[in-house]
Amino acid sequence: MNLNPISHLERQAVLLKQEFDYERTSYEQSLRSGISGRMQESNCRYPVTLLANSYNALNQLVLMVTYEVSPDETDNDFEPGRPVEFFRLDKSGDSESPPTRKPIATTCYVEQVGEGTIQVAVPNKSMLQSIRDTAANTLLGLQLCIDSTSFHVMEDALHDAMHSQNERFVHLRDTLIGSLQPRFRNLPQLSFPWLNTSQNAALQKVVEAMEVAIIHGPPGTGKTTTLVDAVIETLQRETQVMVCAPSNAAVDWISEQLMRRGVNVLRIGNPLRMSDEMLACSYEHRYAAHPDYSELWSIRRALREGAGGEGKSREKQARLHKMRTRATELEIKINADLFEQARVVSCTLIGSGYHILEHRHFSTLFIDEAAQALEPACWAAILKSDRVVFSGDHQQLPPTIKCTEAARGGLDVTLMQKVSREKPQCVSMLTIQYRMHRDIMGFSSQWFYHGCLTAAPEVGDRQISLMDTPLMWIDTSGCDFNEKENARTNSKLNAEEARLLIHTLRDYIDMIGMERIVNERVDFGIISPYKAQVRLLRKLIKMQRFFRVLKRQISVNTVDGFQGQERDVIIISMVRDNDSGTIGFLRDLRRMNVALTRARMKLIVLGNAETLSKHKFYNCLIEYFKEHGEFVTCMPDDDSSSNSSTGNRDAF
Repeated sequence: MNLNPISHLERQAVLLKQEFDYERTSYEQSLRSGISGRMQESNCRYPVTLLANSYNALNQLVLMVTYEVSPDETDNDFEPGRPVEFFRLDKSGDSESPPTRKPIATTCYVEQVGEGTIQVAVPNKSMLQSIRDTAANTLLGLQLCIDSTSFHVMEDALHDAMHSQNERFVHLRDTLIGSLQPRFRNLPQLSFPWLNTSQNAALQKVVEAMEVAIIHGPPGTGKTTTLVDAVIETLQRETQVMVCAPSNAAVDWISEQLMRRGVNVLRIGNPLRMSDEMLACSYEHRYAAHPDYSELWSIRRALREGAGGEGKSREKQARLHKMRTRATELEIKINADLFEQARVVSCTLIGSGYHILEHRHFSTLFIDEAAQALEPACWAAILKSDRVVFSGDHQQLPPTIKCTEAARGGLDVTLMQKVSREKPQCVSMLTIQYRMHRDIMGFSSQWFYHGCLTAAPEVGDRQISLMDTPLMWIDTSGCDFNEKENARTNSKLNAEEARLLIHTLRDYIDMIGMERIVNERVDFGIISPYKAQVRLLRKLIKMQRFFRVLKRQISVNTVDGFQGQERDVIIISMVRDNDSGTIGFLRDLRRMNVALTRARMKLIVLGNAETLSKHKFYNCLIEYFKEHGEFVTCMPDDDSSSNSSTGNRDAF
């Protein structure tokens, strides 16, 4: 890492601009791309039909739209709070050129998403009327648009971090990315009986750290539990702390855990992006629930109506001035009360730039899921703190970056990862995991965590059946399967492997027994790194009556979709099948680490061993399965899942 903090931050600013320019260019290209008939992409719905409009709990105008659901629709990037635009198709003078998309309204926001429906928060009535007027004459579409607000927050944060004259912040900055070494206090030893040895050690480091501490939590090691206790223990010494994460879902999750422990949490951010459980803790909800709000609301209404009454102009102006003064006093009082009562202020990293938090400062900042956070976003929150505690695992999913050049330039390397590498004395790794059978855990422990992980006794030998083994690899090398590319999405799929996976799933359910699976709520996760394969697998499962009774017990998603989740049984479709050993997206080993560590009791992998074993990681993985589980060879033209096997039992 460059030990010159200023040049490092300048480089981050360049990379961030590359990423933003790439996103902006991609969005502009999407506007020029033609639409033929129906279009249901992950970021676009066309055409949409306008339904009724209403007001939500926050008195925001909401418009419901509907669209025809495609039979194989799976990808849906329309999430609550994301910015969207309505558009119409604008035909050019050239009859051979496809029509371009022309936005017809300013940015709106997704409120809720259902099957075939999207509720959109519209800024005002005039905007709603403009949308309806356009819809009366032509078909409308809805698409996600670029979020420039996040970019500007990160850009401003980097600028402020470079030019800050605050001595405490400069010291923290130079400790994180410069040559200064972190300092630690000597405090009495803490030991909580509900935490294990490594968790207690991490907690001790957090309270002793003067600038920075890192809780490195591999899969299933109780990172959230440790972080919650670290926050609560810190609140024994400090009045208030700030808790952030890169996503709203992550902020809501850690906030909910703190609330369950009796901590007063004030949630800052767009209520549309919060979970239902967190709305009661939102700034807006608590503001409206304050005892003085009714008086403030009455004054605001009177001001909108011109204060009422006749009277002389000077007297009226005096009344208006007095009312405005009183309204300002109430606003300041309500705002102060909300922050004084809160022990934890929680928001996304980008949300830390929200105007409500302007001039707010916190002794300690906790960043959860820090291994998925862009460094520039972290600085937005770090600017408001005296010390920072990172929590996450840089061996799992990295931050999402769309520009390859920016990623190669280092934007994909998180601040947590950099500090871990340069200041290892800050890091406490959790080493006991409570999720997986020890054999499922073993390979990831060896490859990613230096063999340091240990399975807790209650899960180490846990299996669905004593006749079963925790690991199974179904090798498709001799099956003449073919990987293909979806021309529309450029995503890979392997239809034959997908059908084999469905057959394998049915066989496994039959072996365990449908009645037991239903009664004991055994759940299944089906994972593929490729969206096209996920789409196909969902379609195949939906087509079979056999799986209908297990509708709520079977989930199919990409690796990213399973981050932070776990299932009793995980089946992975690797997709890649070629003679050259080309594996493309599978080279992202951190994503594969996530996939391999979601299973509690059974992990099944379907893949072409000849194709995959040309890569060192997968060659070692296959050897591990052969040594610790079953390696089943699937032969062509065989209706069963295999006709030969090596391992601990015959193939079912």
